[in-house]
Parts: sequence; structure tokens; C-alpha cells
Amino acid sequence: MLEFVILGLGIGFLAGLLGIGGGFLIVPALVILGKPIHLAIGTSLACITVSSFSSAVTHLRRDSVLPKVVLLKEVFSVPSAIIGSYASSLLPEKVLRIAFGILLLYLSYTLLKKSENSEENRSVNYRAIPIIGIVSGTMSGLLGISGGVLNVPLFHSLAGIPMRYAIGTSSLALFFTALAGSIEHYRLGHVDPRMILTLAPGLIVGGYLGATTAHRAHPETLKKVFAGFLVVVALRMIL
Repeated sequence: MLEFVILGLGIGFLAGLLGIGGGFLIVPALVILGKPIHLAIGTSLACITVSSFSSAVTHLRRDSVLPKVVLLKEVFSVPSAIIGSYASSLLPEKVLRIAFGILLLYLSYTLLKKSENSEENRSVNYRAIPIIGIVSGTMSGLLGISGGVLNVPLFHSLAGIPMRYAIGTSSLALFFTALAGSIEHYRLGHVDPRMILTLAPGLIVGGYLGATTAHRAHPETLKKVFAGFLVVVALRMIL
């Protein structure tokens, strides 16, 4: 019981702080705790729905979400995720992981570059949003991830969205992506409702605390933290 509460707090905090889903942490954690892989994946998506909703509400209250960006991105992400899911069976997993890891390392580099986007400047390059939706959705389908690890750096680097808005917008986008996936997994019997109820309190509190911390932290600090996070995930994918 206690381990699930701690897990929920940790995942929720990361979700709120960085605008990610945390599925790459939830799935192996649940497998280590003895859950079958398919149940772990489905339950992970349901957990992401809870944590992203909690953090998105906090970001919405602080006016750091761009709903138009979310809508435009999801229009392209959903079909791309479906295509990616089918394509995953045609490509070697090792090749996909290495390519994804290299992409994350590049995005980490772009985050650390000096940016002229201030937190007050909400000018968005909307022409880049469909590209972000396609890349994020395709990689989500190929690798079974929620896409948050790509949303934030792509929002910031390609669309010119300031870091806090990139994180807040990613949180809301993740909610809809994870909700759609978790509903399908629930129909397949791959979601454990009791586990969700156990994890939910930690996810909700952690999501709120993470989102609150994101608004108190300096944008440059957030970029450095996220860049370091991307390097860790990249190495985990490549090695």
C-alpha cells in the first residue's frame, strides 16, 4: 500500500513539474511489483490520465495552457499514433529505441540553447503544431509512450512556446491522449481499478505540487531540469 502511495506521489510530481506522463516509470515499477506487462501498460495510461488531469487543472488556473494548441496538436496526434502502432510491428525495436534516444539528445541540446522567448511572449508558430502532433503521435504509437517527453521540448523549440506554457499545454494534451488509450485498454481488461484507486491520491497531490513548483521555478531552471531528464531517458532507450 505505502509503495503505491509513494509511487503515485513521485509520478504525479514529475507530471506536474515537467508536463510528462511518466509511463516509462510507471510500467517498469508495476512490473517489478509483480503486475503482468499488459495490465501494467493499461493501468499506466489510466494513471497518466489522473496525474495529467490534476496538473492540467493547476496549470489552467494559472493561465499557462494554450487550448488552441492542444486541439490542433491532438487532431494530428491521434491518427499518427494509430499509424505508429501499426508501423511498430514492421521496424526492429532496437532501431526505434536508438533513433528515439538520438532525437531526445538533440532536443536536450536545443533546450539548453539561449532562447529569445520570454514567459510573457505567447506568440506561437502554429504552422509547427501539426508537425509536433505527427512526430509526438507517431513515436507514441511506435514506442507505447504518452508523448509528453516530446511535447514540451518540441513546443518550446519548434513552436516558440515559453517553457511554462509548454509544460502546462503538454499536461492538458496528455490528458486527452491518455484518456483515449486507457478507455480502450479498459475494454480489453488491461486496467486494474483497485490499483488506480490506490495510486490516485498520490497522483493528484503530486500533480498539484509539481505544477505549483513549476510556476515558482525560474524558466531557465526548468529547461535545465528537463534537458537533464531527456538525457537520462535517452541513455535508457539507447543502452
